[in-house]
Amino acid sequence: EQARAQGPVLVVDAGSLLYSQSPLPAALVPEETLKANLLASIYQRDLKVDALGLGPADLALGASGVKLDREVANVTDQGLPIAPAHVTMAGGVKVGTFGVIAPGAVKGIDVADPVAAGKRAVSELRGQGAAVVIALVQASSKKDAVQLVRDIGGIDFAVAGLGQSAPEPDRVEIEPTQIGDAWLVIPANRGQVVSRVDVYVRDGGPFADAIGAGAATAKAAEIDREIADLDADLARFAHDPTADPKFVAQKQRERAQLVAKRDRLRARPLEPPARGSFFTLDQLRIAKGLACAVAVQDAVTQFDLAAGQANVKAADDTPVPPVDKGQASYVGMDKCDDCHHDAVEFWTKTVHAQAWQTLVDRGQQFSYECINCHITGWEQPGGTNLAHNENLRNIQCETCHGPASIHVAKHGDEKPPAIRRGPAEELCATQCHTHEHSDTFQHDAYMRDIVGPGHGEALRKKLGDGPTGHELRKAALDKAGRALGAGCTR
Repeated sequence: EQARAQGPVLVVDAGSLLYSQSPLPAALVPEETLKANLLASIYQRDLKVDALGLGPADLALGASGVKLDREVANVTDQGLPIAPAHVTMAGGVKVGTFGVIAPGAVKGIDVADPVAAGKRAVSELRGQGAAVVIALVQASSKKDAVQLVRDIGGIDFAVAGLGQSAPEPDRVEIEPTQIGDAWLVIPANRGQVVSRVDVYVRDGGPFADAIGAGAATAKAAEIDREIADLDADLARFAHDPTADPKFVAQKQRERAQLVAKRDRLRARPLEPPARGSFFTLDQLRIAKGLACAVAVQDAVTQFDLAAGQANVKAADDTPVPPVDKGQASYVGMDKCDDCHHDAVEFWTKTVHAQAWQTLVDRGQQFSYECINCHITGWEQPGGTNLAHNENLRNIQCETCHGPASIHVAKHGDEKPPAIRRGPAEELCATQCHTHEHSDTFQHDAYMRDIVGPGHGEALRKKLGDGPTGHELRKAALDKAGRALGAGCTR
């Protein structure tokens, strides 16, 4: 909306947007179908996407689940909604778009030679008067995308979808990659960064990168980090009598060059050429505050409730995986309380004991994307699933110690013990506290929150003083709160 208020806008996307994985497990189909319908509606109604490619995450439900027309020059019908390359008028300029898929980048469909198909599409678009040609490229790697753009030729801008290789936001490239006269742009994974390219057409000819204010700010910040690293090195050299003076002098010259480059960027962020067409690229991270907008929160809550209802209905007749003969099943924390009252009492005061309620507060207690980290024995033999979990809600004892039915039945006298003394050290970081969901996680800090009197007291003493998980989370939330404002529940 901000961009459209400033001038003509063309929205394009390389694809791979509808589903979280492919193929989809049957249990995820109801929720993923609702999500795909919502995304398709937003792309058409709100974003008004002009050209959309086809990627691996679009085919989880086959051709019928693709939903939107896709521009792919090297794919025949195959029941898919394939759209031809086309020209759109934007700001008095004819802009042509087409898409290609590299061999192997999208499984489940047959693709023809992308280079030959791309060359034909470029020729057709130029023949229709396109002053700007945009390619939507699906490839397995940046290297493959670069090679395709180079081999096809005649492209001005290419947007690459890289499937699982798409970069995380902190690794997105703030500068486009030049490939002859073409420029390749790679947005971040999961729609977390929008790549905005402001295009200025004049006098024809290839486009020059004029940098622009947004990119200049990002580059200056990157240079600041390089200068800080050099300063740290120079400080060490100053106290090292064996340091080579020539090497130190070289490092000082590098620092001076970086400072000069940074200052130029800050003084003159936009550097258009004297003649010819040019552009600027800004990799715009989606504002976290957007999730705090009341309309967005209401819409997400409404979606989560609808998805949860669909999931429960679909899962109601699905039993919990059975236990093999002689193996333990899950019994719930109440059984543990009979012999380990002090440990259970301590545990009920930890945040893990409120894990289910945090989902209920947000209407996400029946979301497959959330429930597995807020429940015990998720889809384990004798454990829980989405529709059957009443006595195992929250993170209970058996999450770390394993299913306890044998241990309970034998009153703890079994040899060897049928439960674990404690979790494997990597359990937390690999199971739930991944960077995506728990970016403040530090093993020892978080352990300080969940061991203590009656429950691992010796381990708590061994961990000693230091930050707790609660303190790390609070600091991060306070920082986010200052940036986002009060009252955001997401």
